[in-house]
Amino acid sequence: MSACPTPPFKTRITELFGIEHPILCGGLMWLSDARYVAASVNAGGMGFITARTFPDPGAFRAELQTCHALTGGRPFGVNLYLTPRDADNGFIKGHIDILLEEGVRIIETAGLPPKDLLPGLREAGARIIHKTSTVRHAVSAAKLGIDAVTVVGAECGGHPGVQLVGTLVQTPLAAERLTLPFAVGGGIGHGAQLVAALAMGADAVLIGTRMLAAAEISAHPAYKARMIEADEGASRLIMQSFRNTYRVLDNADARSVAALEAAGETDYERYRPFVAGVQQRLAYDTGDWERGVLSMGQSIVFARGPQTVAEIYAQLLAEAMVARARLASR
Repeated sequence: MSACPTPPFKTRITELFGIEHPILCGGLMWLSDARYVAASVNAGGMGFITARTFPDPGAFRAELQTCHALTGGRPFGVNLYLTPRDADNGFIKGHIDILLEEGVRIIETAGLPPKDLLPGLREAGARIIHKTSTVRHAVSAAKLGIDAVTVVGAECGGHPGVQLVGTLVQTPLAAERLTLPFAVGGGIGHGAQLVAALAMGADAVLIGTRMLAAAEISAHPAYKARMIEADEGASRLIMQSFRNTYRVLDNADARSVAALEAAGETDYERYRPFVAGVQQRLAYDTGDWERGVLSMGQSIVFARGPQTVAEIYAQLLAEAMVARARLASR
């Protein structure tokens, strides 16, 4: 069921993906599973199952089938993240074959430009939105033949890039330089920001951190409780010395990484015990939020209590309508 009986905003991205609201829930490593993605879709937006969360082909296919069942056949997306390490991307081609066989035709790509993946995806009729951290990279990606782009600002959780340009600057700049439909993300977790993004020329917003405490997120209650307690200053930037900047929860492992960087350590193996993906997975499973580098952006301040995804959508849209009325009154 849509979060709003009469969708108040129609954009190029709502038309591209066939959704009611210009709200995209980006792929969250270890967390974007069928239940969460289906909740996003059923609320009137779009969500993306993270392929890397399900490296086993059988488990990946089963997750897609579960999502189809939960959405009642409504389209949903898959996130394909390409790392600079070719060996880590080996399973992607097989997963693309599976997702196409299962009828998925909406793809969020991130990391390296997906130029080698595009011919097969385009031939199958997929709609592709690629995520970047700068407008410059978005302009380059637009030349590949994709359908839309996302530009994330410095406030975002995960990888905000090395230039750390804020969303308020990125959005009007993207509107000037892009002709493709585009979404913006980074620090967005309030409906007033949705209205502001649309006013600056964006076609949608990408939300991740705001959803971390949602009921459908499959993480331990203790982790979610920490997310609800966190404020806009609860994140920190790490791994900048490797030009692989992360914005993460300021926890014990993040501080250990920061200490290694401050000491000038260049051996990546010294960092591995803290940044390995298995540590993140354990934190989500056990609730020990002091372990692992846990992606989290500044919009966590808007996660003020336990809510379902549908309730979060409804709140965002209600806030957006208040903001739009406020603007009209002036």
